[in-house]
Amino acid sequence: MNLIFIGDVVGSGGRKAVKKLLPELKREFSAQVAVVNAENSAAGNGLTGKCLAEMSPEADVFTAGDHVWDQKGFEFEIDRIPNVLRPANLHHVQPGRSWAIFRNPGGGDYAVIALMGKVFMRDSAYCPFETADRLVEEIAPKTPNIFIDFHAEATSEKLAMSYFLDGRVTAVVGTHTHVQTSDAEVLPGGTAHLTDLGMAGAARSVLGRKVEDVLTKFTTGMPCRLAVAEDGPIRVCGAVITYDYRSGRATKIVPIDRMVEL
Repeated sequence: MNLIFIGDVVGSGGRKAVKKLLPELKREFSAQVAVVNAENSAAGNGLTGKCLAEMSPEADVFTAGDHVWDQKGFEFEIDRIPNVLRPANLHHVQPGRSWAIFRNPGGGDYAVIALMGKVFMRDSAYCPFETADRLVEEIAPKTPNIFIDFHAEATSEKLAMSYFLDGRVTAVVGTHTHVQTSDAEVLPGGTAHLTDLGMAGAARSVLGRKVEDVLTKFTTGMPCRLAVAEDGPIRVCGAVITYDYRSGRATKIVPIDRMVEL
């Protein structure tokens, strides 16, 4: 089986590019399903049901991270959208699902877990390692195919999570930093790893934000609104994970880095 994982979608340009490109990528890589981190899809901060609908049905599952509640009212929408996941290591009273099992039309079930890091992130998150350990134990009897979106800042924390779960899950891929890393590999136990998938956002930008706004902030030290960059080509980054759905072991992970003209 082949599963596509797309990094943080930024703004309307990112949404349109994902909707346009995913069908082509599915055909090219013979991928049955696609998981998309929609963390910044709503004007660069958070997500909404309308934004997710724009990328459906090409995207099969959506994940979120530390900006999950940035859009007012999404806390009331999330329970009505069964294929969107918020971080599992947030307080249990928060709405929404943090993991779920889905049917792969090509064969077998697959689980997706959303996690958030603690290093340089929100203090309100519980230990992601303890949470991952507990959830994998719970899910493993139901399906061996487990994919984790680890939304974290520190590269060390993301790589450590992959080694912590090596041989127990199919893949651990990182999101949040918007820059794709060059360390895609299948670890000895059969778990695919990529420290960061990258983003789906404007190619001529700073992490999806307008260059001039970011430069103003850095060069003056003054507060500045960082508008989403929507002009020009959109860079869509992610990875394709090949795995044996009977064992849950990954055999290959191939990074994706494409330019899309809208």
